[in-house]
Amino acid sequence: MPDERTFVLVTDRPDRSAAISAALRGIGICDVVGPDETWRGRGALAGVVSDMTLSRPEADHCLRALQRRFADKHLPVICLLRKATQDALRHAKTLGATVCMPAYVPPETIVAALANQVGIIAEGAGQTVSQGVARAGEALSGLLAEARAGQPIRMGAVEAGLGPILTAVREGGLARWLDTVWTHDDATYQHCLLVAGHAAQFSLHLGFRHEDQFRFVRAALIHDVGKARIPLEILNKPGRLTPDEMSVMRTHAAIGHEILVAGGERDPITLAAARHHHEMLDGSGYPDGLAGSQIGDIVRLLTICDIYAAL
Repeated sequence: MPDERTFVLVTDRPDRSAAISAALRGIGICDVVGPDETWRGRGALAGVVSDMTLSRPEADHCLRALQRRFADKHLPVICLLRKATQDALRHAKTLGATVCMPAYVPPETIVAALANQVGIIAEGAGQTVSQGVARAGEALSGLLAEARAGQPIRMGAVEAGLGPILTAVREGGLARWLDTVWTHDDATYQHCLLVAGHAAQFSLHLGFRHEDQFRFVRAALIHDVGKARIPLEILNKPGRLTPDEMSVMRTHAAIGHEILVAGGERDPITLAAARHHHEMLDGSGYPDGLAGSQIGDIVRLLTICDIYAAL
């Protein structure tokens, strides 16, 4: 029964803890503690949510102590990240995080992720989501590797990953999709799968025709293919980019369009998504400074998914 499970929320932000702890009590008992928690007096735990600034020594010490105390238990630990950078993801994983999520996701999303981790889901739905992420991730990884190596990309391989995305989101729900994707620590890979999941949910909610669902999710999955040719020191840089670095980063949209055209892509929605997903209605976007009605409806919808996933 849910009330037999004990969870701990360890936080350095008491002002936010009330909403998270209240949500966690929907699936079990929740204790709220600070980063000075030693874990020595703790018995069995079902899971931990860390809502701390991991760069602080006390947070690091707290989570390392948790690791030592429950080293043989494979304890689910959800880390809420204040900065969702590549370095922050790696640091969280070294501290035992099993899932990393942005710090300001709704409490209900945190609970859904933890419930998934401890098995409070239908087995069939969980398996469908895991398989969907694996299939889509395999297709995306192959595409990015080919683009990075300057090889002709094979869009046929991407097609095999589209159906599993839609099936996973339809049958398992968006929260489980996001939870599973957040366990991966490659930022570009993770972001593209997050956007694809949001696009699948959006297309299902809006009642797109079957073929339009596929086209929209296809565009979402590969919209950032141009990042495969951005130098890693810029792509994975923690913190703010310099103006020169930002100029390089902004080339990824046009580069992605070029990669797709060179690979024989002819679908106008996919090409427009790759090139124009950073255009803005006021004309301040890039690479072409499009404004208003110059930006197609599908690209606008994809941009919503892209920004929401990034936030």
